[in-house]
Amino acid sequence: MLHSHQVPLSESALLVIDVQDSFKAGDRWARRNNPQFEANVAALVESYRAAGLPVIFVLHTDEDGPFAVDSPYFKLMDFLAPRPDEPVITKETRNCFTSTNLQALLLQRGVRRLAITGIQMEQCCETTTRVAADLGYAVDFVVDATLTFPIPNWDVPGEELGVAEIEERTVYALRQRFARIVRSAELVGELASSAQRVPGIPAELALA
Repeated sequence: MLHSHQVPLSESALLVIDVQDSFKAGDRWARRNNPQFEANVAALVESYRAAGLPVIFVLHTDEDGPFAVDSPYFKLMDFLAPRPDEPVITKETRNCFTSTNLQALLLQRGVRRLAITGIQMEQCCETTTRVAADLGYAVDFVVDATLTFPIPNWDVPGEELGVAEIEERTVYALRQRFARIVRSAELVGELASSAQRVPGIPAELALA
């Protein structure tokens, strides 16, 4: 595993995974964890922009109605507004690499380190983290900039895995094996410090 401390933030990109209205189509949105999700993701997007680092948005599509490309729900949530130079790519797999040109985009931008945010924590975000680590990227898994829902046990009606247990399992599985576990405020602070040290970035773009 390549650790985040081995790759400078100047070679990092932010992945915003599946933050789309598709998840609001059913009743599970009311049971989501992390009410600060939108604010944390937005803070990271602005911090990466201020540091002059890439932001890449990903949408997931499959045959499930709200995720179909012709569904009115198939769009980024309203609090996100990609800039013209920020790619919005569509995937058909749980990880962001296999069905997209993501790796080519990262190579073009000299990216060797990824910050993972998005929905769902233990599915597309975790799967992307594992694949990214295997491909040789250093990964910052921003746990409070991911979101999840209770998982039903399809074999036992009425039984489910709660969101606290999902987060605990995800963190234990990824920590020191596939990623550094970090919170959004910590990474925002690191980006501010990094921007202040990088020549050529105006002082007004360095975050306080």
